[in-house]
Amino acid sequence: MADVLSTGTSALIAFQRALTTVGHNVANVNTAGYSRQRIDFEARSPADVGVGYIGRGTQIVDIRRVVDDLANARLVDSGGELARLQQLSSLSGRLDGLMSDPATGIAGLWSGFFDSVSALSANAAAPAQRQNMLGQANALASRFQQMQGQFDRLSREVDGGLVAGADEVNRLADGIARLNAEIGRAAQAAPDLLDRRDRLVGELVSYAGGSTVQQDGAAINVFTAGGQALVVGSNASTLTVVADPYRPERLQLALQAQGQAVRIDERALGGRIGGLLEFRSQVLDPAQGELGRIALALGQGFNAGHAQGMDQYGAMGGAFFNLPAPAANAHAGNAGDGQLSASVADIGAVDGRNLVLQWRDGAWTAHDAATGAAVTVTGTGDSADPLQVAGIALVLAGTPAQNDRFLLQPTAQVAGGLSVAITDPARIAAASPLKVEAPLDNLGTARPSPVRIDDAADAGLLVPATIEFLDGDQYTIDGNGPYAWTPGTPVSGSGWSFTLDGVPAAGDRFTVGPVGAGSSDNGNARLLADFDDLRTLDGGSLSLNGAISGLTTSVGSAARQSGYAAEAQGVLHGQAQAARDAVSGVNLDEEAADMLRLQQAYQAAAQIISTADTLFQTLLGSIRR
Repeated sequence: MADVLSTGTSALIAFQRALTTVGHNVANVNTAGYSRQRIDFEARSPADVGVGYIGRGTQIVDIRRVVDDLANARLVDSGGELARLQQLSSLSGRLDGLMSDPATGIAGLWSGFFDSVSALSANAAAPAQRQNMLGQANALASRFQQMQGQFDRLSREVDGGLVAGADEVNRLADGIARLNAEIGRAAQAAPDLLDRRDRLVGELVSYAGGSTVQQDGAAINVFTAGGQALVVGSNASTLTVVADPYRPERLQLALQAQGQAVRIDERALGGRIGGLLEFRSQVLDPAQGELGRIALALGQGFNAGHAQGMDQYGAMGGAFFNLPAPAANAHAGNAGDGQLSASVADIGAVDGRNLVLQWRDGAWTAHDAATGAAVTVTGTGDSADPLQVAGIALVLAGTPAQNDRFLLQPTAQVAGGLSVAITDPARIAAASPLKVEAPLDNLGTARPSPVRIDDAADAGLLVPATIEFLDGDQYTIDGNGPYAWTPGTPVSGSGWSFTLDGVPAAGDRFTVGPVGAGSSDNGNARLLADFDDLRTLDGGSLSLNGAISGLTTSVGSAARQSGYAAEAQGVLHGQAQAARDAVSGVNLDEEAADMLRLQQAYQAAAQIISTADTLFQTLLGSIRR
């Protein structure tokens, strides 16, 4: 009878604990990362009664999580990738909205400015048209500045995300290390602790990406994609932010190791932080550089064209736009006192990429800051022979030390510094500075074209000149010459030239002289109105209009691609979650069936105990009698 009681008691205790486990599963049906638990039963060692063995009931040998390690690893990896793509898509979409929205983009004001130049070319003497052009120019320059400000705000937002992300990574890494220590101390790890650690690992990977490795003692180590350790056993590394050595206003990530901050390669991080860094390096920086390149080409080209005209005061046109110089920033760790000053040498060769220049073994080398690709450098760096790299000229002051480095930003900050240089509408150089006239008594059929300004800085540009043809193929200028002429070749003087349509006769004369103050001539305005269609970029293959369209398209394409990728990864993550839940998720129908089965077993075990009690009472009653 004692055996019956023991058997019933063992069953009662086992089924009670099994019911508790089922209830625990049901209670955590909505707990993120929870893995359902199962109890493994085993028969107790039987008793030898001489003629055989009699069973002694049941016992619980294990309370285990129902997990598939491969499904969990797949879910963690897909979660990190989804977080990266969602972050990248969100920020790229915002930049795309900034560039493409008519209220915030540049295209509308760009068209408005060149429309105003065209209107001025139709009525160059009208004060209203001049004032309108000046107003449109200021509006366009302000829009460039506003867009630069928006880019800077997005960059600061990335920095803020890095600070917050580093704090969160440190919190999660510390939690995983603590759980590793707690799990390692236990003879058998509690399932709930393992679930909690898996959840923290998933969250950590969603912030920083990377991989996990399980070591002896059930500890999980977490590494970045570049191999840097975030968690090793019970030790957690500290992720911190440090100032960019070239641009102190920009933050980078580093790991604290032995009292030093070791910078992390931006390409070695995934998750939300990786999405932030990828957006900054692959979308924001190129867009900012291209916007600056457009502003630089506009300012330089328009200034050059404006300098070839004459304003209403009879003076040659000055700078129409103000432009900042390209930036060349020294690395914070440079040992020498060398400094580089940069200027634009060839706008057609400027591509907007940030470059790193290094002084090593008595020579300069350069490479792309984003990709590391080598870039050709020529020149020595002195004022007579500046360094020439990607359309930029650099002059060295001071003496660099071995391995000193400089970051060249040809266009990154140009848009924010673009402004209109003039305030007086009469200073707009709409007129051609020179006109050519032919006397009515010329005998030939030659008719001159408008004068072209070849060198606005020529000292003799505005000095009147008389061209006289000695015969049909020779001419003199103010008695100097003779100079040969053939049909189609220009007649050239001090910084000017014009062509002849027809054939001149001997004695034909042409006079070239300044148009003078208050002229209504519109020759230079006509040239300026067509400037946006001139192919001045990419070695003469791309116009400014094409560059603006290309910038808007490239940002939009990056936003769409990241959006599509995030959408696709969302589907893959959903599949990974479903695969994990199919194994580890709590099924209420299944738990209800288990609960009913265990409840009946519990009742049966109680009935065994009740039967044993009845037998005891019967035996005791017979003794009393």
